[in-house]
Amino acid sequence: MTDFKRVFVDTAPIIYYLENSSLYMESVKNFFSKCIKEDIQIVTSAVTVEEYLVFPYSSGKLELVDNFKKFIKYMNIEVVNVDSEVAEQGAKLRGQYKNFKAMDALQIATAVISGCDMFFTNDKQLRQEKELPCLTLDEWENEQE
Repeated sequence: MTDFKRVFVDTAPIIYYLENSSLYMESVKNFFSKCIKEDIQIVTSAVTVEEYLVFPYSSGKLELVDNFKKFIKYMNIEVVNVDSEVAEQGAKLRGQYKNFKAMDALQIATAVISGCDMFFTNDKQLRQEKELPCLTLDEWENEQE
């Protein structure tokens, strides 16, 4: 399942990496190392930018904003804007998968429209989508053992 060249990374793995999560740090570090070593293009969306930056702005920890921007640049992450095409695809997904939240549908829609061949997340509910392969952190960890 880990054969991919253009991967969409959901918000949670980025948070775990940047906030040095004790539970997932080794996993996400290995994942991002694989992406660098194998020249895998990482993609995320403007939704991730919004979701990640809420905590730094609400807590006044503005150094985290800078760390996030440096990480995006260092990893050469392509940040895709949410436009009307993504919004329509997101609406289709929400129509098809009744329990999807708007932000999740927009993330998957962005991945599909931007040509990703893998969706990396920690949200197991998103595995039900059939638009592209979905890899959770737990699955990634199990494959590394």
